[in-house]
Amino acid sequence: MPTPNLRIHLYSDGADVRDMVAARAAGLVKGFTTNPTLMRKSGITDYESFAKDALQAVSGMPISFEVFADEFDEMERQAKLISTWGEGVFVKIPITNTRGETAVPLIRRLSKAGVKLNVTAILTLQQVKDVVDALDANVPAIVSVFAGRIADTGRDPVPLMKEAREIVDAKPKAQLLWASPRELLNIIQADECGCHIITVTPDILKKLAMVGKSLDELSLDTVRMFYQDAAAAGFRL
Repeated sequence: MPTPNLRIHLYSDGADVRDMVAARAAGLVKGFTTNPTLMRKSGITDYESFAKDALQAVSGMPISFEVFADEFDEMERQAKLISTWGEGVFVKIPITNTRGETAVPLIRRLSKAGVKLNVTAILTLQQVKDVVDALDANVPAIVSVFAGRIADTGRDPVPLMKEAREIVDAKPKAQLLWASPRELLNIIQADECGCHIITVTPDILKKLAMVGKSLDELSLDTVRMFYQDAAAAGFRL
């Protein structure tokens, strides 16, 4: 199934290697991301073994693996190790540690050393500015802004994402990623904002076939669903 007239690249977000294989085979995505929370939910206990399986599953496409330390020196060690796992590997670095201390100096060092980064858990424009300023102009990087979490606070993320794109443009090898989407509409919004990438779960990917679908047809499908479920339940009055 082709992606419907989108400039934005879809990255599958998850930690199930079977989903990665399916997404690659379907030709829907241009890359992959994962994180320790998703890995834990999938029951993964051996990080490096999972990474090797995932790298085989994505067959050279971009994939992001996250460091899991809280001290910056250990983050740096892990980042340099992870970066050796493959040409398509991006290393996810959180914008701060758990004490709220900025990771910008570490981001600057790693980017200057040629490590391709995916800076994650960004929610403010100031964080976007600080990260972009720290990135080496000659090294690819991803700036992940958690637009879905911004929306969870009752704020419209669209104006912020448009401004973030202008900031990210200062580094031509950096890409803006709309993270934590909540629904299919977010793909359209991210595309219209000029985001380069959006992460999508397998559930959202399955809804791509509905883009542009007739609302009259969708209404009829909904009525049929209610009728069939009532019949299947054996309801009687």
